Amino acid sequence: MAIGWREDLLTGIDEVDTQHRELFLRFGNLLTACNDGKGNEEVLRLLMFLDEYVVSHFAAEERIMRHCGCADYLEHKRQHQKFTRDLEELKRNVRDGGAGLSLVISTNQMMIEWLTRHIEKMDKEIVNFLA
Repeated sequence: MAIGWREDLLTGIDEVDTQHRELFLRFGNLLTACNDGKGNEEVLRLLMFLDEYVVSHFAAEERIMRHCGCADYLEHKRQHQKFTRDLEELKRNVRDGGAGLSLVISTNQMMIEWLTRHIEKMDKEIVNFLA
């Protein structure tokens, strides 16, 4: 199963779309690594990358929302905070039990489903609000 960027996920905000593409690329790398039997190493790389990247990405989205006075700002921020908590839990699971195959698969599934759902429902609302 390939995980890739889809044009229907474009928000029209270049900074946000570029960041989303990078996130999809990283998740795709994890899936490829799993198929090659190297998922354990890649999930660790992904989690380290996400540690920093989601902070800057979420900050960018929230800055744009505050700047334009977007009505759903608080809910959007809550979803970002929940994702960050879920990411922390995944990192704890890796620290405590290693990056076994089931953890690698659930990490990839959870992250890509969250990202796709978040873009489709929340991030596109920013664009609707700006329009």
